[in-house]
Amino acid sequence: MPTEVALLESRTLRGEQMGRVDVLDKVKSLVMLPDGIHVRTEDVARYFEVSTETVKKVTQRHRAEVEENGLVVLRGSDLRLFQRDMLSLWEREGQQSYPQAATQLTLYTRRTVLNIALLLRDSDIARCVRTYVLDAEESLRTQYASLDHRVTRIESCLTGVGSALQELGPVLVRMSERLDSLDRKVEMTHQVVGAMSLRLTDVQQDVGRLDGRMDAFAGQLKDLRRRNGQRGQR
Repeated sequence: MPTEVALLESRTLRGEQMGRVDVLDKVKSLVMLPDGIHVRTEDVARYFEVSTETVKKVTQRHRAEVEENGLVVLRGSDLRLFQRDMLSLWEREGQQSYPQAATQLTLYTRRTVLNIALLLRDSDIARCVRTYVLDAEESLRTQYASLDHRVTRIESCLTGVGSALQELGPVLVRMSERLDSLDRKVEMTHQVVGAMSLRLTDVQQDVGRLDGRMDAFAGQLKDLRRRNGQRGQR
């Protein structure tokens, strides 16, 4: 786990924490400009309860880093456009006037303010922010360790499952072979039943023909009896 001194000294470690801007409001409310995105140098100084010169010195010593994390300096037409937009938003909120810079305006985002908190040594607020960041880092590491342990357990279970599946493989093969054999027997049974059905159809036809012959024979007997009866009467 990184220490507070490590955060103050290592740009790489600070860069790893730049997504934790939520800790700023956990320590103290950060009052933004009307756009809800930027703050000025004096707003940053007020947040950390230090002088504006202290903030400016830290910003100058680490200029490239804070610019990478959102610091901008507006001049000329960019400054006039920004101030016009801020004035419009300021008036919507019912404020009488918006303090305007004469020639340039340095703006910080929440990410930049967090960057200053990880650099500013002589501020109790900045130290509290660093404590929150380090605590969050430790909590994250603990959660990661717990997750890693759970993943390890799952991997162990999967190893056991793999062994069981390997043992089950030959059994499944034998079952598949038996099912194939049963399918063949069922198919043969179907063929036999089909052949028997054809033969039964032939037998039914033969029985029908036999019934017809028996009916004809019975008719002949009746005729014979009738003729014999007529002869006896003569």
